[in-house]
Amino acid sequence: MAKEAEYAIEVEKLTKRYGELLAVDDISFNVRKGEVFALLGPNGAGKTTTVEIIDTIRTPTSGKASILGMDVTKRKHEIVPRIGVLPQGFSSFDRITVRETIQYFSRLFCCRKTDVDGLIELVNLTDKAQEQYKNLSGGLMQRLGIAIALVNDPEVLFLDEPSTGLDPRARREVWKLLLGLKNKGKTVFLTTHYMEEAEFLADTVAIISKGKIIAMGSPDALIESNANYLVLTLKPVDEKAIEIVRTMGFEPVHDNHEDIKVRVEHMDDVQKILNTIKDGGALLLSLDVRKPNLEEVFLKLTGEALRKNPAGGVAE
Repeated sequence: MAKEAEYAIEVEKLTKRYGELLAVDDISFNVRKGEVFALLGPNGAGKTTTVEIIDTIRTPTSGKASILGMDVTKRKHEIVPRIGVLPQGFSSFDRITVRETIQYFSRLFCCRKTDVDGLIELVNLTDKAQEQYKNLSGGLMQRLGIAIALVNDPEVLFLDEPSTGLDPRARREVWKLLLGLKNKGKTVFLTTHYMEEAEFLADTVAIISKGKIIAMGSPDALIESNANYLVLTLKPVDEKAIEIVRTMGFEPVHDNHEDIKVRVEHMDDVQKILNTIKDGGALLLSLDVRKPNLEEVFLKLTGEALRKNPAGGVAE
């Protein structure tokens, strides 16, 4: 009896060119069955092109990608019924209800055995089943979009920015749903601009920059191997504290909340900074010491922050 394959997705030396532009540059990685895999990268790094090759939308220039052991360029008709895709900016018809939307897409994709009520319950929309699409909040629309991606009960699910534009509460509800899908044995491949999302959800993170995979591993492993320092966050009463820290030879910076962040190598440095601030007569409202997060690792490796547009979404 043949041994079941360990990987849901296998990518080997994948390359994609658009004329002179090398969008994807000889990348290789595998995604295990039943895991959440997050692909992170700055705008224009090659994320979307990579995903569109894997989910059979685009053809690679060279290299190979397989889903469930099937070559995406040779067995598309066998692959498509076994995957689900939620594109960024999913939308439906304004005046049809949640239930009607799922029924419509089920017929569109020829999924005669779709458990409509089961999907509505799965994405926690039972009390909104008769609500028209136009009346749903952004978070409810996104949950409905995930239900649509599941109408064929796929084994592998591709989600492009699944929580972009959602408020923190709605985002957490989507995360809870995605973890539930993982617990049901689904393989989830997501692209995201939210480092916290990747850190919370992903078993494996791959960071892509300028078409190349530059780091891959669990969030904890990436943080441990790329950021062996501590971040001291201070909320000062006045600017005296930042001057004191600077005279000690550290490089304090303001974050978006006007807190001061200081990178330190050892806990002893934290105590020295606090003692010097106290001796200098500066006042602090609060302080925090923690290891760096995935966003700081991303910034270190790519040299780029994730750009956001003025409306709070992500620039494309």
